[in-house]
Amino acid sequence: MENNESPNTKIAVLLRDDLEGWQRLNVTAFLVSGIAAAHPELIGDPYVDAGDAEYLAVFRQPVLVFAGSKETLQRAHARAMGRDLPISIFTSDLFATNNDVDNRAAVRAVTTEELDLVGIGLYAGKNVVDKIVKGSRMHP
Repeated sequence: MENNESPNTKIAVLLRDDLEGWQRLNVTAFLVSGIAAAHPELIGDPYVDAGDAEYLAVFRQPVLVFAGSKETLQRAHARAMGRDLPISIFTSDLFATNNDVDNRAAVRAVTTEELDLVGIGLYAGKNVVDKIVKGSRMHP
């Protein structure tokens, strides 16, 4: 697929709607890094301006950000897990950690059903993503 073609896929982040502004930005950045790591084919070509300064390559398609209640996020998580769809997650416990080792330990300490999710990131076909985030709304 050429990088300028419109793919039949979506990159989406679903955030809990009770987060502070700084938390929303932090969680979104964290979640999309997982998607980029798992799907390097989603990264386009580097940017170059008219002065020949070079910039990093980024996703070749938009990242859609949604918001929903804690219950909406739990339903979306269950839908993704039921489809065996790989997702990135962010739990409330991760706001108290500051490194990757502690982040993974915080998630490992909690059962799937008891995760206090504040965000999930996913990449899949448009129809699949729409079904998973059903009940949420576009982030304001």
